Parts: sequence; C-alpha cells; structure tokens
Amino acid sequence: MCGIIGQIWKSDVLADLLSGLKALEYRGYDSAGIAVVNGGDIRVVRSAGKIALLEEKLAREPLKGNVGIAHTRWATHGRPTEENAHPHADFTGNFCLVHNGIIENYLELKRGLKAKGVRFASDTDTEVISHLIGSKYAGDFPKAVAEALAELRGSYAIAVVCREHPDVMIGAKSQSPLVVGLGRDGSGNFVASDVTAFLKHTRSVIYLADGEMAVVGRDRVTVETIPERKAVARQPATITWDWSQAQKGGFKHFMLKEIYQQPEVVEDVLRSRLFEDPFGVELNGIEDVFTPDVDSVNIVACGTSWHAGLVAKFAIESVAKIPVTVDYASEFRYRDPLITPKSVTLAVTQSGETADTLAAVKDVRAKGMKTASICNVVGSSITQACALNLYTQAGPEIGVASTKAFTSQLTLIYLLALKLASMRGTMSADDIQNIGLELRALPRKALAIVESHEELKRWARLFHKKPDFLFLGRGISYPVALEGALKLKEISYIHAEGYPAGEMKHGPIALIDENTPTVIVAPKGKTLEKVMGNFEEVKARDGEVLVVTNAPEMFRGRTEFIFEISDAPELLSPVLTAIPLQLFAYYTALIRGADIDQPRNLAKSVVVE
Repeated sequence: MCGIIGQIWKSDVLADLLSGLKALEYRGYDSAGIAVVNGGDIRVVRSAGKIALLEEKLAREPLKGNVGIAHTRWATHGRPTEENAHPHADFTGNFCLVHNGIIENYLELKRGLKAKGVRFASDTDTEVISHLIGSKYAGDFPKAVAEALAELRGSYAIAVVCREHPDVMIGAKSQSPLVVGLGRDGSGNFVASDVTAFLKHTRSVIYLADGEMAVVGRDRVTVETIPERKAVARQPATITWDWSQAQKGGFKHFMLKEIYQQPEVVEDVLRSRLFEDPFGVELNGIEDVFTPDVDSVNIVACGTSWHAGLVAKFAIESVAKIPVTVDYASEFRYRDPLITPKSVTLAVTQSGETADTLAAVKDVRAKGMKTASICNVVGSSITQACALNLYTQAGPEIGVASTKAFTSQLTLIYLLALKLASMRGTMSADDIQNIGLELRALPRKALAIVESHEELKRWARLFHKKPDFLFLGRGISYPVALEGALKLKEISYIHAEGYPAGEMKHGPIALIDENTPTVIVAPKGKTLEKVMGNFEEVKARDGEVLVVTNAPEMFRGRTEFIFEISDAPELLSPVLTAIPLQLFAYYTALIRGADIDQPRNLAKSVVVE
C-alpha cells in the first residue's frame, strides 16, 4: 500500500525516482508525485492516476536536482485527486514530504495548526505532518522532524527534504516499512518502502526499526531514535536476490512469472532445510520457541496467508498433535484471546508489514508470550518483533495476487510440522522420512502442472463470462477452495465463494444453476467419496462442474472439465491443487482485460488497519 522512494545522489535524480516509482507500482496506488530540491527551491509535480500521466506532466515540467522524493498514493484520507497526491509542502515552503500510513490524531493536530493560522491545501492526514515540522523548525532540520513525529499517533513511514538543507534527506518509520539503501563509493543513498525501488543501484541496506529516523547525506547515514535522537549503531544487511528477479523476464505479467517460479521456489524452501543422509529437518532456533511444554499454537494472518494458516492447522495437528487455532489478525486482538506462556503465536505473512498481523504480534509480545513468524522479507517489521523467524526465501513477489508466497508458505509449514513431530515423538522416523521424500517430489510435480496450462486456458475461454463461481473442498482442501475463490475474485472481478463442501447443503446449494459453475478440489484421500456426493448434488441441479484431482477416473463421463494433478499424499496436496486455480484465475482475468498485476482497490502490503 503506497510507495516511497527518496534519493540523494551525485547527479540528477528524476530518472531514478521515476524508475523507483515504477518498481513500486505493484503495491497499489491511485495517484503519484515527485519533489526535487534544486538549490534554494523545491519543485513538485503531482498527478492523479497512473505514473504514465505523471511522466506526461514531467515531460512538460522537467525537474532537475540531486535530491528528491517520490510517492505512489493509495487513497485513505481524501479522494485520489492531484491536490491530495503526495508530496505535501509545509506553510513556509521550506519542507516537503511523502508519507505512508495513517495519522490517527491528525484532526486534533489540524485544529491546533489552523488556530495558529495555518491553511491546508488538501484533505489528507499527511499534510498535518509537513506543517507540524514547519512549526517546529528553528534551523535544525533533524530536530524539527523528531519533535514533530513525537506528537503523532498512528503509523507512518516518511521521507522529508528541506529547502535550506539541500544536502540532507530524512527518513523515519513507525509501523510502516522504510529501508535505507547505501550507494557505492559515496555516489549517494536512498530511502524507500521496498528495496525493489533502488535494487539496481545497491543491495546494501539498513532496516529501520519503529521509532527511528535516518539522517541521509550523499556519503553518510546516521540512525537516531525518536524523539531522544540517540545514535543507533546498525550494521548494513545484504539483499540476497538481485534486480533482475524483480523484472518480468519475458512474461506478460508478474503474476504469471511468479506462478511459473513455484517449482523452483518450493525447491529452494526445501534445499537448505530438508536433508536425506542422514534424514532430518533443520529449522534454526525452533527449539528455543517451540519448547517441550508448548501446548498450543495460535496462527494469525490475513488474506492468502490466512488460508496458508488453515492448512497449517491441518498439518500441525495431524503430525505433531498440537492444538492449533487460526485467526484473522484483524479479529484476534479484539476478542481478548486466551493465550498462555505455553502457547506460541505464529504470524504468517508475505511482506512482514501487514498492519493487523503486526499489531496482533505486538499485543502478544507485550504480554510476555512466545512469538514466531513465517515471512518472506528479511528485516521486515514482523521479523523484528518475533523471537523466531522462518523465511520462505521466495524472492520478490510483485503481483498483488499472491501465488508463490502461498506455496512457499505451505512448504515451510510442512517442514515445521515434521520438525515438531520429530521433536515431540508423535510420528515414527520412517513416517517422517516418507513424507520428506514426498516433499522432495513436489517441485517436479508442480512443474508438470504449469506445463499443462492449456486446459486451464480452455476453462477460462468457456467460463469467463459467468457472473458467479462456487469453489468447494473438504478437509485440507477447504483452504485451497477459499484461496481459489479469492484469486478469481481479486484479479478477474468475478464474484466467487469458497466453501467447505460438507456445508453446501446449509445454504450455498441454493445458488446452483446453469449460470453458476462449481470448482471442486478433489485429491485422493479420506474425503474423496464425500466430495463425489457433492459433485453429484451439483450435477443434479444442472450446475457445470470443474474438477482439480489426481483421481480423474472418478469423474470421467460425468464432466469434461477435469484437470489432473500428480499423485501426492493428501496432506501435501494443497501445493499442487492451488496452482491450477491460480492459472485459471490468471487466464480468466486476461481474457476479461483486467489489470492483473494491479487489481483495482487492492494493495500488495496492507500497512494500515
């Protein structure tokens, strides 16, 4: 949600700022803008709509300067208009800033500033910050920023420039992501909400913690606490993937590229953690958090990660025999959950910046309880808040609709379940090894699915005009049905419902007719015969059925729409059954002409509640 890129450099920054904004488009936005410092002047160009419209304005109003900030805005306070687009200047014209997050006490601050004669030019909460900095300024740029930020309640990541200090840029964060990029050989430095914005220049970064700000010059960076301004020693980290991985690589969309990457991603998750001789699962640090007295696991997540959490419940309870609850993170902290020192709260998140998930973890941690995460982004806010972090190592996921993050989460969840089973003695060594060998086969089987996409294209051609879909699954396939429905609705804008198949007769069966196709996830296992009953119920009401299964013989002659996957234990089947549903959603959206990588109203990382 929203994107920030700031740069202080040895030469003009406009081209890099635009390039950085384009790298951040996947986060979702509805307006964009750039401010550049040139000597004693700050010039701002903003536009509602896509970055292409901003580029058109910049062609008419070019900006030159060695220091600048830029932003893609996803509207919260105020409509997506040019006036509400960032950057926002203060009443003196001395400061200009961009902001991600929500300032909860902005109305109170706004009233105070108005009483002092300050006039506002937008409807945003962000403009309050710029005016507040201006009201605090007495010649010391970092001091004014720190004092202003100390008065804010809510979440923020900001980048600020100052006309009177053209050789300095300041970045700061609280509950929203911001990272500093360190250029090579004194060439300059960056701040950004995501490393993809500057990765073609550097892989050396400093992750800011909440309540910290970075004072950034061309050849230096200092990190300080807010508001005390105590110096913080922070060693740079190195990003392990490169800029080319954040490009489309010949694919039409990032989403399609990331679907095709899944066989490799699953292999990467397994490579450094699943060993064959001697057999074993290695997850560093797990024994320190999942101690022998742990009696329950509370999983908190949102969206696709919540569906992965549901699979985790089946997997951990099945093999490790530990009770598991799964909560939407946005609901967990408001229901006064019964957590104890013997429970572990496990956050599942791709970005590590999801506001609700982060808030849930912080609440648990404040009570002294154990926390762990499954996350894709090293150094993200969640990983700083948790005692144990298990990284999915999926590389950058640019498409808003999550694909490879989901299957990498599932793979890591299976490893966690197996490790817990080994630690607790709930499965024999032979049984654990057998599941491990089946895990090793998943990348090859996933590759066979993406290479068989033509059948899913056919489904999309035939059904893309249908107004509604029902997705059904039983047991561990129920979360996959939920995920399949989510993928279809979020990128094709077709209404779709995911449901446990056994609940169909408790309401959803009323929707079945010739205009409402049903997608059934039906792997071999203890529920397959039950699913066949649901299949017959749909057919009896003239509903069209599309089936994803490794038991095609059960459905032949009853439907022409069968996508066959390879055999795998039912426990591991979600990795394989999810991929055809991703491809079906992709090709349906493609035929419908939807904006696949940037679906309307959606953002990649939801950093506000």
